Amino acid sequence: MHIAVVTGNPKPASRTLDAAVHLATRIAGEPPTTVVDVVDLGPGLLGWGDPTVKAAVAAVQEADVVVFASPTYKATYTGLLKLFIDQFLADGLTGVVAIPLMLGAGLGHAMAPDLLLKPVLVELGATCPTRGLYLLDSDFTSEEAVGPWFAASIPSIRAATNAVLR
Repeated sequence: MHIAVVTGNPKPASRTLDAAVHLATRIAGEPPTTVVDVVDLGPGLLGWGDPTVKAAVAAVQEADVVVFASPTYKATYTGLLKLFIDQFLADGLTGVVAIPLMLGAGLGHAMAPDLLLKPVLVELGATCPTRGLYLLDSDFTSEEAVGPWFAASIPSIRAATNAVLR
């Protein structure tokens, strides 16, 4: 399975990236084959046609499953992630299974992945077969945090990708 991670945290090598890689590894049984830490794309995100950004978009489009992750900023996902998402053409995520993941300091925004991130992914053609995942940034790798979501979601991810997951 080709699994990718896209992280829109303005801080490079963030906890958001760690959480997304952890989740992707759990889903696929091995580390993600593609990791896009959007902050590394720099000013090329501000226009159209940057070759590095185009390559990142193409790599994401080739994935079977993509974890799109963001910290919670002002009750939504970051503008940095939005800049990357805006690089996709209409239906640019068709054939991709997308998992919206957001991290935050408290549970007050626990619905943000489903209310804010999932709709834009679906608008671009992605299939989102599970509810989004919201994790506390202080506890994003614990079995108590990820386990119940994983147990409930993995059958839907399997069905959506027609892949055998370990």
